[in-house]
Amino acid sequence: MHEPRWDQQELTVGEVASRSGVAVSALHFYEKQELISSRRTAGNQRRYRRDVLRRVALIRIAQRVGIPLAQVREVLAELPDGRTPNRRDWQRLSRHWRDELDQRIRHLEQLRDDFTECVGCGCLSIDRCKLANPHDRLGERGAGPRRLLGG
Repeated sequence: MHEPRWDQQELTVGEVASRSGVAVSALHFYEKQELISSRRTAGNQRRYRRDVLRRVALIRIAQRVGIPLAQVREVLAELPDGRTPNRRDWQRLSRHWRDELDQRIRHLEQLRDDFTECVGCGCLSIDRCKLANPHDRLGERGAGPRRLLGG
């Protein structure tokens, strides 16, 4: 496969996969999920605008930090005419997700720090549950861990 020229306006699916580090099957999935789009040639081959590389990069970053693709689709759909996010858009998107990420970080830190202790459901404390949760008072609040943030 040849490398796309810097001034090439459209890329094949293979070129996008090579440049973005994303499998062709993932690109097809992103397209099916309406995260990216392509046009079809007369021979029914996909052609992507070059700026799809930036959209794919944003999708991959969001996935790495645990943002569900449904949320990514929602915020990308807010962009006028389906355009690719620019710097200002990225700042807005990252602010949008910052609070959620901060909350996930707090939960992960608490889980890491309290992992060896009872989490309120007995599943990790087994023989210590009666000491950490006498009479299973936390169980009255419902199933699952109750000592974790938000529980």
